Amino acid sequence: MKNKGFTIIESLVAISILVMAIIGTSSAVQSAISSYIFSKDQIVAFYLAQEGFEQIRNLRDENRLKNRDWLYGIARDSGDPCYFGNACTVDSITAVIARCSGVGSCPPLRQDSGTGFYGYNAAWSPTIFTREITLASINADEIAVTVTVSWSKSIVNRQFKARENLLNW
Repeated sequence: MKNKGFTIIESLVAISILVMAIIGTSSAVQSAISSYIFSKDQIVAFYLAQEGFEQIRNLRDENRLKNRDWLYGIARDSGDPCYFGNACTVDSITAVIARCSGVGSCPPLRQDSGTGFYGYNAAWSPTIFTREITLASINADEIAVTVTVSWSKSIVNRQFKARENLLNW
């Protein structure tokens, strides 16, 4: 008489193969989600850094249009917020420059839930991003602007740093 069923060993092997396939798939999905989140955060950090450059460039241009020194209110003398060696923030909404208490101590950016804008408005929701702007003098007509955007996800700290030279024109 022939038995027409699975033995217990055949069933265990089939279940083991099925479990391995499910674990492999779920681990690939988890890895893809982690990569997506990192990529999204890195893109936001890139644009926040670009916005920092644009704000300093805009303040330089505004000074020129008002016939002031090109670094007026930015880094003309040691009383200015972004004076060489100091870390500072620039609010993209109000164009207010503020000195941080030290390098690596700038406050976190906040985001308006309605518009999606980033800034330092206390009424907005805090984000995981901080933006720090530092300036270095190259010569009388050129400065180096370094923008560092930092963020943390659980125990992992990330940083996007970019540098651009700005001329007195």
